[in-house]
Amino acid sequence: MKAVIQRVKNASVTVVSGEGRAGAGGIDRGLLVYLGVARGDTEEDAKRLAEKIAFLRIFEDGEGKMNLSVQDAGGGVLVVSQFTLLADARKGRRPYYGNAADGETAQALYEYFMDRIRKTGLVCESGVFQAHMEVAYINDGPVTILLDSKEW
Repeated sequence: MKAVIQRVKNASVTVVSGEGRAGAGGIDRGLLVYLGVARGDTEEDAKRLAEKIAFLRIFEDGEGKMNLSVQDAGGGVLVVSQFTLLADARKGRRPYYGNAADGETAQALYEYFMDRIRKTGLVCESGVFQAHMEVAYINDGPVTILLDSKEW
């Protein structure tokens, strides 16, 4: 499971379809998390990653040091599914997405991940799984961190 975490001043996601545009989720200060689910990922991967993100100390304290978690800072989390994080573009010019989990498995783990975020006491908003979305945000810092559940 891979995640791109961005510290944001605000973030929102809008679903775009042939029928128009509709807001799906949004937060004020907090974390925007792009989440990619790989083949072989499990609920344990989702649980560990959710806990890592919920308690990651990347918000500044009163002395300007990154010493606070999103929870300590009173922020929320916006999670957007993004299978393209699993792209393999080492060969050729067209990325290979065969490392991404199938849709049914990915959606179940995406929802489980968000449930685990909520169990830490955080507000967790989301996009719409497998929808075409537009994401708007103001990156704060900027602070952007990449995590892979298989690397720790």
